[in-house]
Amino acid sequence: MMSRKLISSGSKFEGEIGYSRAVVQGDWFFVSGTTGFNYDTMTISEDVAEQAEQTFRNIVKAIATEGFSLADTVRVHYLLPDIGDFETCFPVLKKYLGEIRPAATAYQAALADPRMKIEIEVTLFKG
Repeated sequence: MMSRKLISSGSKFEGEIGYSRAVVQGDWFFVSGTTGFNYDTMTISEDVAEQAEQTFRNIVKAIATEGFSLADTVRVHYLLPDIGDFETCFPVLKKYLGEIRPAATAYQAALADPRMKIEIEVTLFKG
């Protein structure tokens, strides 16, 4: 039987909604949609590219706790309230995933907080 570990960010919404920040199941790591909040300062930039940069820092911090790295990424979903902002993020996305080239999809969707301009969800596999 594969081991399963739930990773919490400590957000009150995890318990209220019933989800985990991330789930590790065997060689798989599933990271919930992550935004550009700087959790040290509890601030978020107004710039979509800066939000994308902070989002990847948040993801890297979460996956490193279980010995994963972005090189293990096999799928990525990008969610943006304004899909017109997507191209502005290309240099940041290329910086973090350009050599990895996971399967990717971008969606236009409303996000939970109007300050959020991008949310990124990744799936990793280390097998």
